[in-house]
Amino acid sequence: MRKDPLSELPQEIYSVVSVRNIDKTAIERGIASGYELMARAAEAAVDLAVDRFPAARRWEVICGAGNNGGDGYVVARLAADRGIRVSVCYLVSPETLSGDALTAYEDFSAANGQLASWQGALDQDAELLIDGLLGSGLERDVEGEFAAAVSAMNEHSAPILALDIPTGINGDTGAVMGVAVRAEFTMTFVGLKTGLFIGAGPGFVGEVCFAGLGIPEAIRREQTTELRRVNSAMLRRALPPRPRDAHKGDFGHVVLVGGGPGMPGAIRLAGDAALRAGAGRVSIATHPAHAASMTAKRPELMCHAIENPQDLEQLLAEASVVVLGPGLGKSDWAVNLFEYLIGCPLSLVLDADALNLLAVRQIRRDDWILTPHPGEAARLLALTTADIQADRRASLNQIGSQFGGCVVLKGAGTLISGGSDANFICSAGNPGMAAPGMGDVLTGIIAALWAQGLTQWESASVGVEIHAQAGDRASRAGERGMLASDLLEELRTGVNP
Repeated sequence: MRKDPLSELPQEIYSVVSVRNIDKTAIERGIASGYELMARAAEAAVDLAVDRFPAARRWEVICGAGNNGGDGYVVARLAADRGIRVSVCYLVSPETLSGDALTAYEDFSAANGQLASWQGALDQDAELLIDGLLGSGLERDVEGEFAAAVSAMNEHSAPILALDIPTGINGDTGAVMGVAVRAEFTMTFVGLKTGLFIGAGPGFVGEVCFAGLGIPEAIRREQTTELRRVNSAMLRRALPPRPRDAHKGDFGHVVLVGGGPGMPGAIRLAGDAALRAGAGRVSIATHPAHAASMTAKRPELMCHAIENPQDLEQLLAEASVVVLGPGLGKSDWAVNLFEYLIGCPLSLVLDADALNLLAVRQIRRDDWILTPHPGEAARLLALTTADIQADRRASLNQIGSQFGGCVVLKGAGTLISGGSDANFICSAGNPGMAAPGMGDVLTGIIAALWAQGLTQWESASVGVEIHAQAGDRASRAGERGMLASDLLEELRTGVNP
Protein backbone atom coordinates (compact mmCIF):
# COMPACT_ATOMS: atom_id res chain seq x y z
CA MET A 1 0.00 0.00 0.00
CA ARG A 2 1.31 3.47 -0.91
CA LYS A 3 2.60 5.50 2.00
CA ASP A 4 0.35 8.38 3.06
CA PRO A 5 1.83 11.40 1.21
CA LEU A 6 0.86 13.74 4.02
CA SER A 7 3.23 11.92 6.37
CA GLU A 8 6.12 13.05 4.18
CA LEU A 9 5.28 16.74 4.19
CA PRO A 10 7.13 19.22 6.40
CA GLN A 11 5.41 20.42 9.53
CA GLU A 12 5.98 24.13 8.90
CA ILE A 13 3.65 26.16 6.66
CA TYR A 14 4.58 29.64 5.44
CA SER A 15 3.15 32.70 3.76
CA VAL A 16 3.91 33.25 0.08
CA VAL A 17 6.26 36.11 0.97
CA SER A 18 8.19 33.90 3.41
CA VAL A 19 8.59 31.16 0.80
CA ARG A 20 9.83 33.76 -1.66
CA ASN A 21 12.35 34.95 0.93
CA ILE A 22 13.56 31.39 1.50
CA ASP A 23 14.11 30.99 -2.24
CA LYS A 24 15.89 34.35 -2.49
CA THR A 25 18.14 33.66 0.50
CA ALA A 26 19.17 30.28 -0.91
CA ILE A 27 20.23 31.93 -4.16
CA GLU A 28 22.07 34.77 -2.41
CA ARG A 29 24.01 32.33 -0.23
CA GLY A 30 25.09 30.24 -3.18
CA ILE A 31 23.04 27.16 -2.40
CA ALA A 32 21.96 27.11 -6.05
CA SER A 33 21.19 29.57 -8.83
CA GLY A 34 17.61 30.47 -9.55
CA TYR A 35 17.65 28.38 -12.72
CA GLU A 36 19.14 25.41 -10.93
CA LEU A 37 16.34 25.57 -8.35
CA MET A 38 13.84 25.74 -11.23
CA ALA A 39 15.41 22.65 -12.78
CA ARG A 40 15.26 20.78 -9.47
CA ALA A 41 11.58 21.71 -9.12
CA ALA A 42 10.80 20.50 -12.63
CA GLU A 43 12.68 17.25 -12.12
CA ALA A 44 10.71 16.56 -8.92
CA ALA A 45 7.46 17.25 -10.79
CA VAL A 46 8.39 14.92 -13.64
CA ASP A 47 9.39 12.19 -11.18
CA LEU A 48 6.01 12.51 -9.46
CA ALA A 49 4.08 12.50 -12.74
CA VAL A 50 5.88 9.42 -14.06
CA ASP A 51 5.36 7.62 -10.74
CA ARG A 52 1.66 8.45 -10.36
CA PHE A 53 0.66 8.34 -14.05
CA PRO A 54 2.93 5.69 -15.61
CA ALA A 55 0.49 5.00 -18.45
CA ALA A 56 0.34 8.65 -19.51
CA ARG A 57 2.67 9.00 -22.49
CA ARG A 58 1.21 12.17 -23.99
CA TRP A 59 1.38 15.32 -21.86
CA GLU A 60 0.37 18.91 -22.42
CA VAL A 61 1.95 21.67 -20.33
CA ILE A 62 0.02 24.93 -20.05
CA CYS A 63 2.43 27.80 -19.43
CA GLY A 64 2.01 31.39 -18.36
CA ALA A 65 4.61 33.97 -17.45
CA GLY A 66 7.04 34.18 -14.55
CA ASN A 67 8.70 31.30 -12.77
CA ASN A 68 5.57 29.13 -12.81
CA GLY A 69 5.67 29.22 -16.61
CA GLY A 70 9.43 28.65 -16.45
CA ASP A 71 8.85 25.54 -14.36
CA GLY A 72 6.45 24.36 -17.05
CA TYR A 73 8.97 24.76 -19.85
CA VAL A 74 11.60 22.80 -17.93
CA VAL A 75 9.05 20.08 -17.12
CA ALA A 76 8.25 19.77 -20.81
CA ARG A 77 11.93 19.50 -21.78
CA LEU A 78 12.74 16.92 -19.12
CA ALA A 79 9.65 14.86 -19.92
CA ALA A 80 10.61 14.79 -23.60
CA ASP A 81 14.08 13.57 -22.58
CA ARG A 82 12.33 10.56 -21.00
CA GLY A 83 10.56 9.66 -24.20
CA ILE A 84 7.22 11.22 -23.36
CA ARG A 85 5.35 12.98 -26.14
CA VAL A 86 4.88 16.44 -24.69
CA SER A 87 3.67 19.77 -26.00
CA VAL A 88 3.43 23.26 -24.53
CA CYS A 89 0.45 25.54 -24.84
CA TYR A 90 1.38 29.09 -23.86
CA LEU A 91 -0.82 32.04 -22.93
CA VAL A 92 2.02 34.54 -22.65
CA SER A 93 4.34 34.99 -25.62
CA PRO A 94 7.76 33.47 -24.80
CA GLU A 95 9.45 36.54 -26.30
CA THR A 96 8.11 38.61 -23.38
CA LEU A 97 9.67 36.36 -20.72
CA SER A 98 12.71 37.39 -18.73
CA GLY A 99 15.22 35.95 -16.27
CA ASP A 100 15.07 32.26 -15.44
CA ALA A 101 11.72 31.82 -17.20
CA LEU A 102 13.27 33.05 -20.46
CA THR A 103 16.24 30.70 -20.00
CA ALA A 104 13.81 27.83 -19.44
CA TYR A 105 11.98 28.63 -22.67
CA GLU A 106 15.21 28.99 -24.65
CA ASP A 107 16.46 25.59 -23.44
CA PHE A 108 13.10 24.03 -24.32
CA SER A 109 13.17 25.64 -27.78
CA ALA A 110 16.78 24.55 -28.36
CA ALA A 111 15.70 20.97 -27.67
CA ASN A 112 13.11 21.32 -30.47
CA GLY A 113 10.20 21.35 -28.06
CA GLN A 114 6.68 21.35 -29.52
CA LEU A 115 5.06 24.73 -28.86
CA ALA A 116 1.76 26.42 -29.71
CA SER A 117 -0.15 29.48 -28.53
CA TRP A 118 -3.51 29.13 -26.78
CA GLN A 119 -6.26 29.06 -29.37
CA GLY A 120 -9.19 28.26 -27.11
CA ALA A 121 -8.72 24.50 -26.83
CA LEU A 122 -6.31 21.93 -25.45
CA ASP A 123 -4.95 18.73 -26.96
CA GLN A 124 -7.89 16.37 -26.47
CA ASP A 125 -5.60 13.35 -26.79
CA ALA A 126 -3.38 14.46 -23.91
CA GLU A 127 -3.27 11.92 -21.10
CA LEU A 128 -1.88 14.33 -18.48
CA LEU A 129 -2.10 18.11 -18.13
CA ILE A 130 0.56 20.13 -16.30
CA ASP A 131 -0.63 23.44 -14.83
CA GLY A 132 2.21 25.97 -15.11
CA LEU A 133 -0.08 28.90 -15.81
CA LEU A 134 -0.06 31.12 -12.71
CA GLY A 135 1.81 30.51 -9.46
CA SER A 136 1.38 31.31 -5.79
CA GLY A 137 1.87 35.06 -6.21
CA LEU A 138 -1.60 35.55 -7.71
CA GLU A 139 -3.23 38.71 -6.31
CA ARG A 140 -6.25 39.33 -8.57
CA ASP A 141 -9.00 37.26 -10.14
CA VAL A 142 -8.22 35.04 -13.10
CA GLU A 143 -10.03 36.51 -16.10
CA GLY A 144 -10.23 36.49 -19.89
CA GLU A 145 -8.25 33.88 -21.79
CA PHE A 146 -6.58 32.69 -18.59
CA ALA A 147 -10.00 31.89 -17.13
CA ALA A 148 -10.96 30.13 -20.36
CA ALA A 149 -7.81 28.01 -20.19
CA VAL A 150 -8.56 27.09 -16.57
CA SER A 151 -12.06 26.00 -17.57
CA ALA A 152 -10.67 23.97 -20.44
CA MET A 153 -8.29 22.18 -18.10
CA ASN A 154 -11.07 21.35 -15.66
CA GLU A 155 -13.31 20.08 -18.47
CA HIS A 156 -10.57 17.92 -20.01
CA SER A 157 -10.67 14.18 -19.38
CA ALA A 158 -6.99 13.99 -18.39
CA PRO A 159 -5.81 14.37 -14.78
CA ILE A 160 -4.00 17.56 -13.81
CA LEU A 161 -0.71 18.02 -11.98
CA ALA A 162 -0.36 21.58 -10.67
CA LEU A 163 3.08 23.13 -10.26
CA ASP A 164 3.48 24.81 -6.85
CA ILE A 165 -0.24 25.65 -6.44
CA PRO A 166 -3.26 25.26 -8.75
CA THR A 167 -3.86 28.33 -10.90
CA GLY A 168 -6.52 30.53 -9.31
CA ILE A 169 -5.92 29.54 -5.68
CA ASN A 170 -4.63 32.35 -3.46
CA GLY A 171 -1.36 31.17 -1.96
CA ASP A 172 -2.05 32.75 1.43
CA THR A 173 -5.81 32.39 1.96
CA GLY A 174 -6.77 29.42 -0.17
CA ALA A 175 -9.52 31.53 -1.74
CA VAL A 176 -10.60 30.94 -5.33
CA MET A 177 -9.59 33.98 -7.35
CA GLY A 178 -12.39 33.93 -9.91
CA VAL A 179 -11.83 30.39 -11.20
CA ALA A 180 -9.29 27.75 -10.23
CA VAL A 181 -7.74 24.58 -11.57
CA ARG A 182 -8.95 21.44 -9.81
CA ALA A 183 -5.84 19.27 -9.66
CA GLU A 184 -5.38 15.60 -8.80
CA PHE A 185 -1.87 16.37 -7.53
CA THR A 186 0.01 19.51 -6.56
CA MET A 187 3.78 19.46 -6.50
CA THR A 188 4.79 22.39 -4.31
CA PHE A 189 8.31 23.71 -3.88
CA VAL A 190 10.66 25.35 -1.34
CA GLY A 191 8.07 25.64 1.48
CA LEU A 192 4.46 24.72 2.10
CA LYS A 193 2.06 27.62 1.51
CA THR A 194 -0.96 28.28 3.72
CA GLY A 195 -3.33 28.39 0.73
CA LEU A 196 -2.76 24.70 0.13
CA PHE A 197 -4.38 23.84 3.46
CA ILE A 198 -6.97 26.49 4.32
CA GLY A 199 -10.02 28.08 2.72
CA ALA A 200 -11.11 26.45 -0.53
CA GLY A 201 -7.55 25.28 -1.22
CA PRO A 202 -7.90 21.67 -0.02
CA GLY A 203 -10.78 21.15 -2.44
CA PHE A 204 -8.58 22.07 -5.44
CA VAL A 205 -5.05 20.88 -4.67
CA GLY A 206 -5.70 17.14 -4.63
CA GLU A 207 -2.78 15.25 -3.12
CA VAL A 208 -0.03 17.64 -2.02
CA CYS A 209 3.57 16.55 -2.54
CA PHE A 210 6.65 18.56 -1.63
CA ALA A 211 10.16 19.15 -2.92
CA GLY A 212 12.52 21.20 -0.77
CA LEU A 213 15.02 21.58 -3.67
CA GLY A 214 18.01 21.00 -1.41
CA ILE A 215 17.56 24.23 0.55
CA PRO A 216 18.89 23.81 4.12
CA GLU A 217 16.37 23.84 6.94
CA ALA A 218 18.40 26.56 8.65
CA ILE A 219 17.32 28.99 5.93
CA ARG A 220 13.66 28.07 6.40
CA ARG A 221 13.95 28.59 10.15
CA GLU A 222 14.82 32.23 9.53
CA GLN A 223 11.25 32.82 8.34
CA THR A 224 8.11 33.08 10.45
CA THR A 225 5.91 30.00 10.44
CA GLU A 226 2.24 30.75 9.79
CA LEU A 227 0.94 27.32 10.82
CA ARG A 228 2.30 23.94 11.82
CA ARG A 229 0.88 20.67 10.58
CA VAL A 230 -0.04 18.11 13.19
CA ASN A 231 1.70 14.91 12.13
CA SER A 232 2.34 11.33 13.15
CA ALA A 233 5.66 12.24 14.78
CA MET A 234 3.75 14.36 17.31
CA LEU A 235 1.58 11.35 18.11
CA ARG A 236 4.59 9.13 18.72
CA ARG A 237 6.20 11.66 21.03
CA ALA A 238 3.00 12.27 22.99
CA LEU A 239 1.94 8.63 23.29
CA PRO A 240 4.91 6.37 24.06
CA PRO A 241 4.27 2.74 25.06
CA ARG A 242 2.82 2.36 28.54
CA PRO A 243 4.99 1.00 31.34
CA ARG A 244 4.47 -2.68 32.10
CA ASP A 245 3.36 -1.99 35.68
CA ALA A 246 0.68 0.54 34.69
CA HIS A 247 -2.83 0.39 36.14
CA LYS A 248 -6.04 2.23 35.27
CA GLY A 249 -5.53 4.78 38.01
CA ASP A 250 -2.53 6.10 36.08
CA PHE A 251 -4.63 7.21 33.14
CA GLY A 252 -7.15 9.58 34.60
CA HIS A 253 -10.87 9.80 35.13
CA VAL A 254 -12.99 11.53 32.50
CA VAL A 255 -16.41 12.74 33.60
CA LEU A 256 -18.77 13.61 30.74
CA VAL A 257 -21.80 15.75 31.50
CA GLY A 258 -24.62 15.93 28.99
CA GLY A 259 -27.43 13.99 27.42
CA GLY A 260 -30.53 15.95 28.24
CA PRO A 261 -34.01 14.42 27.89
CA GLY A 262 -34.30 12.55 24.60
CA MET A 263 -30.66 13.17 23.62
CA PRO A 264 -28.53 10.27 24.92
CA GLY A 265 -26.63 9.54 21.71
CA ALA A 266 -24.04 12.33 21.74
CA ILE A 267 -22.84 11.79 25.29
CA ARG A 268 -22.69 8.04 24.71
CA LEU A 269 -20.49 8.53 21.63
CA ALA A 270 -18.19 10.84 23.57
CA GLY A 271 -17.96 8.33 26.40
CA ASP A 272 -17.16 5.44 24.08
CA ALA A 273 -14.48 7.54 22.39
CA ALA A 274 -12.90 8.43 25.74
CA LEU A 275 -12.68 4.73 26.57
CA ARG A 276 -11.18 3.85 23.20
CA ALA A 277 -8.69 6.71 23.51
CA GLY A 278 -7.31 5.16 26.69
CA ALA A 279 -8.80 6.98 29.68
CA GLY A 280 -8.45 4.93 32.87
CA ARG A 281 -12.05 5.54 33.92
CA VAL A 282 -14.98 7.14 32.14
CA SER A 283 -18.13 8.31 33.89
CA ILE A 284 -21.21 9.75 32.24
CA ALA A 285 -23.35 12.17 34.23
CA THR A 286 -26.64 12.37 32.39
CA HIS A 287 -30.35 12.94 32.76
CA PRO A 288 -32.12 10.25 34.79
CA ALA A 289 -34.33 9.41 31.81
CA HIS A 290 -31.67 7.29 30.13
CA ALA A 291 -28.85 6.59 32.56
CA ALA A 292 -29.84 2.94 32.99
CA SER A 293 -30.01 2.20 29.26
CA MET A 294 -26.46 3.51 28.70
CA THR A 295 -25.03 1.16 31.29
CA ALA A 296 -26.82 -1.77 29.71
CA LYS A 297 -25.35 -1.10 26.27
CA ARG A 298 -21.77 -0.26 27.37
CA PRO A 299 -20.92 -1.86 30.72
CA GLU A 300 -17.44 -0.27 30.75
CA LEU A 301 -19.04 3.15 31.16
CA MET A 302 -20.08 4.27 34.63
CA CYS A 303 -23.39 6.10 34.21
CA HIS A 304 -24.90 8.36 36.84
CA ALA A 305 -28.36 9.90 36.92
CA ILE A 306 -28.09 13.60 37.66
CA GLU A 307 -31.12 15.55 38.83
CA ASN A 308 -29.30 18.73 39.89
CA PRO A 309 -25.75 20.09 40.10
CA GLN A 310 -25.26 18.87 43.67
CA ASP A 311 -25.46 15.29 42.41
CA LEU A 312 -22.12 15.91 40.65
CA GLU A 313 -20.08 16.66 43.76
CA GLN A 314 -18.67 13.17 44.38
CA LEU A 315 -17.89 12.62 40.69
CA LEU A 316 -16.10 15.94 40.37
CA ALA A 317 -14.00 15.18 43.44
CA GLU A 318 -12.55 12.22 41.54
CA ALA A 319 -12.39 13.76 38.06
CA SER A 320 -9.24 14.50 36.07
CA VAL A 321 -11.06 16.21 33.19
CA VAL A 322 -14.71 17.17 32.74
CA VAL A 323 -16.52 17.29 29.40
CA LEU A 324 -19.60 19.48 29.16
CA GLY A 325 -21.93 19.79 26.23
CA PRO A 326 -22.72 16.72 24.09
CA GLY A 327 -26.49 16.42 23.97
CA LEU A 328 -26.78 18.87 26.84
CA GLY A 329 -29.65 20.91 25.43
CA LYS A 330 -30.78 24.31 26.68
CA SER A 331 -33.34 23.34 29.31
CA ASP A 332 -33.25 24.60 32.90
CA TRP A 333 -31.51 21.32 33.76
CA ALA A 334 -28.80 22.08 31.20
CA VAL A 335 -28.38 25.72 32.21
CA ASN A 336 -28.05 24.82 35.90
CA LEU A 337 -25.34 22.27 35.16
CA PHE A 338 -23.52 24.72 32.92
CA GLU A 339 -23.55 27.51 35.52
CA TYR A 340 -22.32 25.14 38.19
CA LEU A 341 -19.49 23.58 36.20
CA ILE A 342 -17.97 26.70 34.71
CA GLY A 343 -17.41 27.93 38.23
CA CYS A 344 -15.54 24.79 39.28
CA PRO A 345 -11.71 24.78 39.23
CA LEU A 346 -11.46 21.76 36.91
CA SER A 347 -9.97 21.09 33.49
CA LEU A 348 -12.94 21.47 31.14
CA VAL A 349 -13.64 20.50 27.55
CA LEU A 350 -16.64 22.40 26.17
CA ASP A 351 -18.56 21.31 23.10
CA ALA A 352 -21.97 21.57 21.46
CA ASP A 353 -24.66 23.18 23.64
CA ALA A 354 -22.12 24.20 26.28
CA LEU A 355 -20.59 26.47 23.63
CA ASN A 356 -23.99 27.89 22.76
CA LEU A 357 -24.56 28.69 26.43
CA LEU A 358 -21.07 30.17 26.65
CA ALA A 359 -21.95 32.50 23.78
CA VAL A 360 -24.61 33.99 26.02
CA ARG A 361 -22.48 34.17 29.18
CA GLN A 362 -19.19 35.38 27.58
CA ILE A 363 -16.87 33.93 30.25
CA ARG A 364 -13.09 33.72 29.92
CA ARG A 365 -10.91 30.94 31.36
CA ASP A 366 -7.48 29.62 30.53
CA ASP A 367 -7.93 26.06 31.80
CA TRP A 368 -10.38 24.80 29.21
CA ILE A 369 -10.48 23.51 25.65
CA LEU A 370 -13.23 24.85 23.40
CA THR A 371 -14.20 22.80 20.33
CA PRO A 372 -16.59 24.82 18.13
CA HIS A 373 -17.64 24.00 14.61
CA PRO A 374 -18.11 27.05 12.34
CA GLY A 375 -21.73 27.57 13.41
CA GLU A 376 -20.84 27.51 17.10
CA ALA A 377 -17.86 29.76 16.45
CA ALA A 378 -20.19 32.23 14.74
CA ARG A 379 -22.44 32.31 17.81
CA LEU A 380 -19.45 32.81 20.12
CA LEU A 381 -18.29 35.83 18.12
CA ALA A 382 -21.73 37.14 17.07
CA LEU A 383 -20.82 36.69 13.41
CA THR A 384 -22.14 34.59 10.55
CA THR A 385 -20.83 31.18 9.61
CA ALA A 386 -19.68 32.72 6.32
CA ASP A 387 -17.64 35.27 8.29
CA ILE A 388 -15.93 32.47 10.20
CA GLN A 389 -15.12 30.48 7.08
CA ALA A 390 -13.87 33.55 5.21
CA ASP A 391 -10.92 33.85 7.62
CA ARG A 392 -10.70 30.80 9.85
CA ARG A 393 -7.31 31.76 11.28
CA ALA A 394 -8.54 35.16 12.41
CA SER A 395 -11.66 33.53 13.87
CA LEU A 396 -9.56 31.04 15.82
CA ASN A 397 -7.40 33.79 17.26
CA GLN A 398 -10.38 35.95 18.14
CA ILE A 399 -12.10 33.13 20.04
CA GLY A 400 -8.88 32.46 21.93
CA SER A 401 -8.44 36.12 22.79
CA GLN A 402 -12.04 36.53 23.89
CA PHE A 403 -12.63 33.27 25.77
CA GLY A 404 -9.12 32.05 26.65
CA GLY A 405 -7.85 28.51 26.80
CA CYS A 406 -7.12 26.30 23.82
CA VAL A 407 -9.47 26.51 20.83
CA VAL A 408 -10.19 23.81 18.25
CA LEU A 409 -11.99 25.28 15.22
CA LYS A 410 -13.39 22.22 13.51
CA GLY A 411 -13.94 21.76 9.80
CA ALA A 412 -11.91 20.92 6.71
CA GLY A 413 -8.40 21.76 7.89
CA THR A 414 -9.22 21.88 11.60
CA LEU A 415 -7.25 24.62 13.35
CA ILE A 416 -5.89 24.38 16.89
CA SER A 417 -4.56 27.37 18.80
CA GLY A 418 -0.96 26.86 19.76
CA GLY A 419 -0.58 29.05 22.83
CA SER A 420 2.62 31.06 22.48
CA ASP A 421 3.67 29.04 19.40
CA ALA A 422 2.24 29.02 15.90
CA ASN A 423 -1.24 27.61 15.55
CA PHE A 424 -1.64 24.04 14.32
CA ILE A 425 -3.61 22.66 11.41
CA CYS A 426 -4.73 19.10 10.73
CA SER A 427 -4.19 17.94 7.14
CA ALA A 428 -5.81 14.54 7.59
CA GLY A 429 -9.52 13.74 7.43
CA ASN A 430 -12.05 13.47 4.61
CA PRO A 431 -15.55 14.64 3.58
CA GLY A 432 -17.11 11.47 4.95
CA MET A 433 -16.55 12.94 8.40
CA ALA A 434 -19.21 15.58 7.73
CA ALA A 435 -21.70 13.45 9.64
CA PRO A 436 -23.62 13.62 12.94
CA GLY A 437 -21.69 12.74 16.08
CA MET A 438 -18.16 13.23 14.71
CA GLY A 439 -17.59 16.18 17.04
CA ASP A 440 -18.76 14.14 20.03
CA VAL A 441 -16.18 11.47 19.24
CA LEU A 442 -13.47 14.14 18.97
CA THR A 443 -14.44 15.63 22.32
CA GLY A 444 -14.13 12.25 24.03
CA ILE A 445 -10.70 11.68 22.50
CA ILE A 446 -9.36 15.08 23.57
CA ALA A 447 -10.63 14.65 27.13
CA ALA A 448 -9.11 11.17 27.40
CA LEU A 449 -5.69 12.39 26.28
CA TRP A 450 -5.78 15.30 28.71
CA ALA A 451 -6.73 12.93 31.52
CA GLN A 452 -3.73 10.73 30.65
CA GLY A 453 -1.28 13.55 31.28
CA LEU A 454 -0.81 15.25 27.91
CA THR A 455 -0.72 19.02 28.07
CA GLN A 456 -3.76 21.07 27.16
CA TRP A 457 -2.41 21.92 23.70
CA GLU A 458 -1.03 18.43 23.07
CA SER A 459 -4.40 16.92 23.94
CA ALA A 460 -6.19 19.15 21.48
CA SER A 461 -3.76 18.86 18.56
CA VAL A 462 -2.96 15.16 18.98
CA GLY A 463 -6.64 14.41 19.58
CA VAL A 464 -7.64 16.12 16.36
CA GLU A 465 -5.03 14.15 14.40
CA ILE A 466 -6.03 10.81 15.93
CA HIS A 467 -9.67 11.57 15.13
CA ALA A 468 -8.89 12.55 11.53
CA GLN A 469 -6.67 9.54 10.90
CA ALA A 470 -9.37 7.26 12.30
CA GLY A 471 -11.78 8.86 9.86
CA ASP A 472 -9.40 8.19 6.99
CA ARG A 473 -9.05 4.54 7.98
CA ALA A 474 -12.83 4.20 8.34
CA SER A 475 -13.35 5.74 4.89
CA ARG A 476 -11.62 2.88 3.08
CA ALA A 477 -15.05 1.34 2.52
CA GLY A 478 -16.27 4.66 1.11
CA GLU A 479 -16.80 8.16 2.46
CA ARG A 480 -20.50 8.52 1.82
CA GLY A 481 -22.54 6.86 4.56
CA MET A 482 -19.73 6.76 7.14
CA LEU A 483 -20.95 7.01 10.74
CA ALA A 484 -19.26 8.56 13.76
CA SER A 485 -19.39 5.18 15.49
CA ASP A 486 -17.32 3.72 12.62
CA LEU A 487 -14.35 5.65 14.01
CA LEU A 488 -14.46 3.98 17.41
CA GLU A 489 -12.83 0.71 16.33
CA GLU A 490 -10.15 2.68 14.48
CA LEU A 491 -9.05 4.69 17.51
CA ARG A 492 -6.85 2.01 19.06
CA THR A 493 -4.46 2.22 16.10
CA GLY A 494 -4.16 5.98 16.53
CA VAL A 495 -3.54 5.98 20.27
CA ASN A 496 -0.87 3.27 19.92
CA PRO A 497 1.40 4.88 17.28
